[in-house]
Formats: sequence, C-alpha cells, structure tokens
Amino acid sequence: MIDVTIATFETEVVEASNTIPVLLDFWAPWCGPCKTIGPMLEKLETDYAGRFKLVKINSDDEQQLSAAFGIRSIPTCILMMNGQPVDGFMGALPESQLKAFLDKHVPPADEMSEALDEEPEQEATPEDQLGALKAAVEQAPDDDNARFNYIQALLLAGDAAAAQAEFKPALPKVSVVRRYESVQLLLDAINSIAAPAHLAPAKAVFDAKIAANKRDFPARYTYAQALIAAGQYTAAMDELLEILMRDKLWDKEGGAEGKARKLYIAVLDLIEQPKPKMPEGHIPPDDPVVATYRRRLSSVVLS
Repeated sequence: MIDVTIATFETEVVEASNTIPVLLDFWAPWCGPCKTIGPMLEKLETDYAGRFKLVKINSDDEQQLSAAFGIRSIPTCILMMNGQPVDGFMGALPESQLKAFLDKHVPPADEMSEALDEEPEQEATPEDQLGALKAAVEQAPDDDNARFNYIQALLLAGDAAAAQAEFKPALPKVSVVRRYESVQLLLDAINSIAAPAHLAPAKAVFDAKIAANKRDFPARYTYAQALIAAGQYTAAMDELLEILMRDKLWDKEGGAEGKARKLYIAVLDLIEQPKPKMPEGHIPPDDPVVATYRRRLSSVVLS
C-alpha cells in the first residue's frame, strides 16, 4: 500500500499499471465506510502477494485528482491497467465482493508465476490497431461508428491526409451524424495552418493580438485551430474556454451553438476513447482528462 499525490501519480499509478493492476482507493479521514474498506483492501493486497498494487488517495488533500476521476462519493475504488481506468465501484463492499471484483482482472497466482518465466506477449502496434480499424470499415462501409473510430485514430496518429480521404464517403452525412460534424471542424482546423512547425511564431502573433484585446475572438479561435493542428488538444480547449467565458454564443453561424463550443466538443469527440465493457452493476470509469474538460464546459455554459 502506498499513499499517492498528484506529484507521484504518473510514476506510481500510470507507469506502474503497465506491468501490474493498480487499485486506487479514494478516501478521506472523516469517512466512516473508508475506515472499513481500507483495512480489507490492505489485507487483500497482502493475500494476493503482489498480483495487484494498492494506492491510497486522500480526496481532501488531492482534490485535483478526485476531480479528474469524477469522484462523486467516497470510498470509490478505480482499477487502472495499461495506463487506463478499466473498472471501479463505490461504497464499502464486503470482502467476498472485493475478491470477486479483483479476480475479474488480477491474474491468477499460477499465471503470475508462469509469466515470470515466459517472454512477454508483444502488444499490438499502432500500425496493427489502425489495420484492424481499417478492416472494420472495409467490412462495413456504412457503419458510422467504425468509420469514425478509424478517422479518429488517423487524426490522433497525425495522418490528416488519410483521415480526409476516409472522411469523403461520409460527407453527405455531416448534417445528420454529429460526430461527422466534429470531424469536419477538426479537419478545417488542421487545414487552417500550413504546418505545426509554424505554431511557435504564430503564438507570438496571437499573444500580441490577445494582449491588445482580450475579446479578439477571431484571433483566439484561429489560435485554437493552430493548436489542434499541432496536436495540443487541451491547450486548444483552454483557448476556446476563454472565448466561451466572455461570449457563450460567439459567431453562432445560424446554429444553436457558437463556433467555439462546437469546436470544443469536436476536440472532446477526438480525444475520448470508447469506455470499457463493464459487468452489470459497475460504473465505467471516465477518462480523467475528458471528464475534467466536460465539467469545465458545463460550468461555463450553465453559469
């Protein structure tokens, strides 16, 4: 068992989860049920003899981490594997249910020992993953989810030209499939700047314009597009939020939402990965970055 802060989270949780399941226990000193489940988890970590790692996070002291994982009540436990949350539960479960939860994900003891003597299985390469997504589109060309997933992967891989080519068959559906509208906005953003290498000098120009007039929304919007083209997605959303905080419906273009909000949602569509399948009664954990930026958008739009 180890106590983790935001300063040690990357090493102790994200990196560690690439080799062993890491169970996050969000707790607080004043929480009665936390005092029940905490010792049980520590006992199970010992019983499971290194088959998972227990991490304790004080939700009062580490509010940024709690917000990133969308913690609504404590105790809440989230299991991380390969750098991603894969399962979780809320409340103080009895030990039998805790074991059942762990046994769904933690490798059996015999497999763990055998794995030490075997060569690790080679993970699918990015090229393999793209190939599988491409094959899914070829098998079902009219499957909008399959096509979006492939375009999403191409954009995240930095291959805008291939994404543009895959998007062409979907152009007639832009007005009826919301995520295709997001793809169009993202491709427009990427095409708005000649190359990401131009971002550094562009930043100086935009900084000067914005310093002279914080309500220079066209400059902010264009800079957000440049950030998207450079793959700096959270920075782009930060810039778009600056617009929304000053004018929620700037440049509506005849629609119900302003341009800044539409592009912000498009970035969320791009970076959000499919949620893992969960057993009945379990809540799929949110991607902490996506959850944080969704809340930030909601707080601005609803204010």
